[in-house]
Amino acid sequence: MKVAIITGASRGIGRACAIRLAKDGFTVVINYSRSEDEANAVLSQIKADGGDGMIYKADVSDPAQVKQMVKDIDKRYGQIDLLVNNAGIVRDSFLLMMNNDDLDKCFDLNVKGYFYCAQQVGLKMFRKKSGVIINMSSVSGELALAGQSVYSAAKGAVNSLTRVLAKELGAKGIRVNAVAPGFIETEMINALSDEKKEEYLKDIPLHRFGKAEEVAAVVSMLASDELSYMTGQIITLDGGISL
Repeated sequence: MKVAIITGASRGIGRACAIRLAKDGFTVVINYSRSEDEANAVLSQIKADGGDGMIYKADVSDPAQVKQMVKDIDKRYGQIDLLVNNAGIVRDSFLLMMNNDDLDKCFDLNVKGYFYCAQQVGLKMFRKKSGVIINMSSVSGELALAGQSVYSAAKGAVNSLTRVLAKELGAKGIRVNAVAPGFIETEMINALSDEKKEEYLKDIPLHRFGKAEEVAAVVSMLASDELSYMTGQIITLDGGISL
């Protein structure tokens, strides 16, 4: 048995990762912070597919909640083999209109939350001298998009964190990589106007948005033993928009 924690797994990319990793044989912990119904729906899908797991409510921007979550999961299963740091928010705003609340929320969840989860899970992985951590980054961490200064800075921090943790944890047999998706068909994209979608599509060489399942496929690869020599890498999945 292998156990995976996916943060923010009740919807979107996190949901797709949870379902895919369950099919890969992981017992999946579906972390969520708001919608218990959506989290249970993911768990029901996993069980319908023959997998197993549980849901766990925790705000990963709160270090006390993260510590309790990891403690409870380790007590229940006796191991944690994979962490997918996925929970995050987007707070788009031009510099001169940015407010401190959005700045704090974005960094608390998108950066500090990754630190807290990696730290607590890393302590458990140290015991086994093995494990995998996958951080969900974004093409915005490398690509300059007007109005995304806060989000881009946060994802740039995630990229740097990924590389440093790979160096720090490698000697303990823990691999750390990141996936940097571009425009993926999630609630955020679906909420855009048709005009805005067309504008973005013009800049994507493949002329389509990605699917959450395609991101999950990359996460699945990074989590597998077949890529056991890969660490410290940022895998871009953006249809070519960053070229």
